[in-house]
Order: sequence, then structure tokens, then C-alpha cells
Amino acid sequence: QVQLVESGGGSVQAGRSLRLSCAASGYTYSSVYMAWFRQVPGKEREGVASIDSDGSTRYTDSVKGRFTISQDNAKNTLYLQMNSLKPEDTAMYYCAADPDVRWWLVFDSEEYNYWGQGTQVTVSS
Repeated sequence: QVQLVESGGGSVQAGRSLRLSCAASGYTYSSVYMAWFRQVPGKEREGVASIDSDGSTRYTDSVKGRFTISQDNAKNTLYLQMNSLKPEDTAMYYCAADPDVRWWLVFDSEEYNYWGQGTQVTVSS
């Protein structure tokens, strides 16, 4: 049973930083795509950053240069370093994983079968 548990969310002022963590367990797959999504009430879940098993990363345009996705394979943990936060980054952030993501759909939430419970990020101006 794959489990993903996020942590690290909180409330910060614009311009500050946060680091989200996602602890993963229960994997039996040799390689897995992992990603961070975010969602605000009334809107669709949005892909923010992804990383595949060889370390290749992708970012949605709005976070390029500010967010960094990384993983520590020894700790089975995924991270999202978020710098220069903006009020529009306010959302619930989710960690997602799946072994069979089509790379051209890494920001399509339908590609992922495993999700964490989410961690709230609130950025005030």
C-alpha cells in the first residue's frame, strides 16, 4: 500500500520561503514519477513541479525560477523548495506519485493514482 504524507505547509508573508516534504512508503516499483500539485477552492488541481526516476524535472511556468523539486531516495522523501512566495501561490499542496505517467502528461492529475492528504500554504501580501 503506497502512502504519501506531506508536511511543511504554513502561513508566510510574500517574499518568504517554505519547504514542503512528502514522505513516501510502500513502493514496490523500480521507478516512479512524483509531482507536486496545488488546488484552490473552486478550481482544478494544477500541476506545479514533477520529477522522474532519473532526476529530470519540469515546472509550470508560474513557478519557474522560484520553486525547486528534489528527492532524497535514501529517505524516500520528495521536497518542494518554494522561494519568493506570492499571494497567488496560496493553495492546498498535494504530493502525487505513479509508476506509469506519460511524460507529456506529467501535470495531468488523472495520470497519478497515489496522493497525499495535502498541506496548506497561505501567502499574505
